[in-house]
This record gives sequence, structure tokens and C-alpha cells, in this order.
Amino acid sequence: MTELAVRLENVSKVFIGDRQEDTPALEAIDLAVSDRAFVSLIGPSGCGKSTLLRIIGDLVPPSSGTVQVNGKSARQARLDRDYGMVFQAATLYEWRTVGRNIQLPLEVMGVERHQQREIVREVLSTVDLTDFEHHYPWQLSGGMQQRVSIARALAYRPALLLMDEPFGALDEMSRERLNLELLQLHGETGTTVLFVTHSITEAVFLSTQVVVMSPRPGRITEIVSIDLPYPRTAETRESVEFFNLTTQVREALHAGHS
Repeated sequence: MTELAVRLENVSKVFIGDRQEDTPALEAIDLAVSDRAFVSLIGPSGCGKSTLLRIIGDLVPPSSGTVQVNGKSARQARLDRDYGMVFQAATLYEWRTVGRNIQLPLEVMGVERHQQREIVREVLSTVDLTDFEHHYPWQLSGGMQQRVSIARALAYRPALLLMDEPFGALDEMSRERLNLELLQLHGETGTTVLFVTHSITEAVFLSTQVVVMSPRPGRITEIVSIDLPYPRTAETRESVEFFNLTTQVREALHAGHS
């Protein structure tokens, strides 16, 4: 039996309004994510993709249902630092160098200084930024800043990487290059990835599964298995199989609107 990295059972979320009506964001979400999988969440704006990611990361509590990560509660998994999180904005401290930005969570964890330096060098090598340890974020391109953000998330070796539209603000060429780098990183580390995106082609290219969600309140309407061979390359995007899978996901999205 395949070990599960994430299990959601009947998870719903309602945001309680102050002077306005309550807002139902998610409804009856059941999801099982296998260890080492790469799962993308896709759906229309406002369907609760980011809320679902934050519930898994214990940043937002569910209104009902259960969440388990590596067999633990979401809260315990967060306390055990099973998560790494990457958001659309790189959220780097401009006054700290690249190396010291990556070092920050290790400082908070009380990791010994010599170990911090070793880990920083290791993750910088993983994201191909070894020569930029002493640069400041404002000296880097948007794509490089996101690679620093990914390196920081990987610094304490999380079992689960939660990524909320990390490449959404980048130009198409930078985005496609980082897609390739992220796939390579996923293959090397074996980290389970949950990835929010609005791009059908990005979801299909990256994932082992694409979870299609309905308009608010978000429900899972279909889970599409992506049976594309590895390694995936630029040529993968030009294959008939890739075209057929993107069509399947697109049709599932349209069906969810009806």
C-alpha cells in the first residue's frame, strides 16, 4: 500500500463575516496525496485553491473535516517542520544577503552555525545559485529570487513542499525554465509537492496528478492522472500525449462550471 503524505477527509471552510454574510470557500474536500507525488491544484479564481493549501499548512483552520500530514495532525506536522512553503512573492528580506535569507529559518530552529553554513551551500547548489550567496535580493532577477525562496523552503529538508502560484508573476520563458528546474529538484529530493496554479499547461507538465476544482465553494470535480514519461523536457510540451492531457484538464474545468 502506498504511503500517504496528505489525507483530507470531508474538509470544508466557511469564512465568518463580521457585518456581511458568511462566505463558504471549500466544501466536502476528500483528497489523498501519495508520498513523493507532485500534485497541482487548478480551478477558477476564488475557488479556494490557496485556502486549501493553507489549511494543509496549518495556516488556516478548517471549519470541518480532518487533515493529516505524514500520519499527523496538520498542527503537529507544522510543529515538526514537515512543511516548506513558497508563495507567489519571494518574500525575501532585502537587507539580508541570499545566504542569510536562507539561513533565517535555521537560525530560528537553533541549528549550529557550522551546520547552517553547510546547509546554505548545499541548497544553493541544488538551485544552481552557488555564486550568489553574498548578493542581495534586489540584485537578482525575479526568477532567481524565487529560486532563493525555494532554497530557503528546502533548507530544513521538509517532507512536503507547498507552493502557491510561485511562478505566476514571471515571464513565460522564466516560468518554463523554472518548471524544468523544479522537476529536476523534485526528482533529486523526493519531496512531496502540492502546487497551486492557474496554468493548465504548467499543471500538466509538472504533475503526477492534477486536481480540478469547481467555482466557489470549491469542490474537487475531477482528478486527472498525468502519465507522461520522465524526464520531462521542452519536447514533452509538443507531444500528442501532452496535448491530450491538457485538453482533458481543460474540459474538466469547463464541466466544473456547468
